[in-house]
Amino acid sequence: MSSSSPASIAKLKVAGTWAGLLEVETENWTVPMLREEIAKRSNMGTESINLIFAGKVLKDCTSEEKNSLSQLGIKNNSKILACRVSVEEGKTLKNELLADDERNHRLARIRAAVTALSKRHADGALPIEDFDIELEDQSGKKVHFSETDRLAIMTGLMLHTSGKRFIRKQMFTDALEVLTMGEEAFSLCNPKSIELVDNIPILQIDMVWCYFMLRDIAWIAVAGLRLKKAREGLERAHGKDSSRFRLLQAGRTSELALYLRLELLEGVVAYHSGQFNKSRKFLASAQEKFFQLQVPDEALSLVVSMGFGEWDAKRALRMSNQDIQSAVNFLVVEREKREQKMEDDIRRRNEIMEQKRYGVTPLKKAVDLQRLIEVVSIGFEKELAAEALRKNENDTQKALDDLTNPEANTALQRNIELRKRRRQQRATDATIERLVSMGFERSRVIGAVQAGGSLEQAMHQLLTYSRADTTVAAENSANAHGSTVNNNASAPDSTPTDLALDNLDPDALDIDCSNEGPSAAEIEQRDVEMEGEIADELARGDALSDYDIEVAKEGEAINEYLALLASVDGTSSSQSSQ
Repeated sequence: MSSSSPASIAKLKVAGTWAGLLEVETENWTVPMLREEIAKRSNMGTESINLIFAGKVLKDCTSEEKNSLSQLGIKNNSKILACRVSVEEGKTLKNELLADDERNHRLARIRAAVTALSKRHADGALPIEDFDIELEDQSGKKVHFSETDRLAIMTGLMLHTSGKRFIRKQMFTDALEVLTMGEEAFSLCNPKSIELVDNIPILQIDMVWCYFMLRDIAWIAVAGLRLKKAREGLERAHGKDSSRFRLLQAGRTSELALYLRLELLEGVVAYHSGQFNKSRKFLASAQEKFFQLQVPDEALSLVVSMGFGEWDAKRALRMSNQDIQSAVNFLVVEREKREQKMEDDIRRRNEIMEQKRYGVTPLKKAVDLQRLIEVVSIGFEKELAAEALRKNENDTQKALDDLTNPEANTALQRNIELRKRRRQQRATDATIERLVSMGFERSRVIGAVQAGGSLEQAMHQLLTYSRADTTVAAENSANAHGSTVNNNASAPDSTPTDLALDNLDPDALDIDCSNEGPSAAEIEQRDVEMEGEIADELARGDALSDYDIEVAKEGEAINEYLALLASVDGTSSSQSSQ
């Protein structure tokens, strides 16, 4: 008896390369199955047929989706049109669909990785990695927001950074997708918290730049709105005529390239909206800035001769209005900032490693090192103070209550000791498994590791005894074998044990065994590759990265649209003379 009910069978009316009624199981059939069946009846290859239903081309589902025909709305008496396409066109369509799937998968990975990174670095949780992400203002100083706003801003910034990477690769469609995600993330932040932040206006400019590079005139209306918001946002953040920004930048014109791009795009939008005078005004201002940003060869050579790299020298001259002394001062300050940042990164990395030794709070937060310093300054031992803060969710007063209570203090010490032993046991087990994976006998490995010493020392001990000696030893009497076991070389099938832990039951001691940070499963679930790409991109940037624009393409676009305006003027003059 068939397992499928009669109700699941549907008759489809097919027209085109083959005409007739086709019976299918709409709950079980997919588009590829339908395409294959119609192609077979049409005596054609599957790549030569497009299937159209309800005015839309049916796309082959991905392996993750597996959409049935019923899920696509196909039911009894539905009409399907089968159209012939050339083999090359069919292959092109297939490649486009595969490219779309790959792109969507990549964008999903970016979103997931950014969400994971920003969450770990915004809510006080202990980072899995040994670096931290912090927010800086235009002068490079650390800024602080509420936890919710910090999460939204960090997510937006990371997505913006990923979008700019796609822009550099000329992948403007992908860039737009990621920048749109960034815009959504920023929208979750309290407007008051970010009204003096220029990241959102710059993101708007980057989105319109993508429209322009894609030459998509359909976006002209929304582009105008985005540019208006961008100009208003920059004025709030930078002050009137960039007065506040230049004060922070010691009078330098670091923002010039960004405003050049803004005015170029404003000129383009005005041109396509028929506002030619307005367009001419924007483009003339952009061209003036373009000329200001051209670095003379002699100035560049002079700065490079002082020991600076060509890229750094050109950047400094562009941001200093070609003033050599100002550019050199800028480079010296930037070098000092980089050195200080390296020191801060090393310090923070060491702090993170220290926090990992203390474990995490019941809510999976790291031990607050500032509060730890305060408690230690009172006279308590550091590791004991850290355990008190960890147990009490970084509440200083509750931690002090436990530290001054003899019974609670003893429990804290017991927790520390057990965690140390548990860590030692895990390290021992890891060493044993590593040596066994190299081909050494488990019983001999356990004996060597439990004898003490490092991985290298255990390996040296194992190598001093040849395989032949082991074979001879195995053929010796049972008494000799028993002696080996008694000397901490367990039988091959046994598991390593630590006698010091045998009588310590974590459940009996009421100790949370999950307090030592992310589990192996959590770490394995990370998209390490994508998170690494995002982290590397963030590390490349600094407080002025958004303003560091090579303006060659902008210069070409200015000339292009000025020529278009000139042709409009010529046409108008010709018509008026007639």
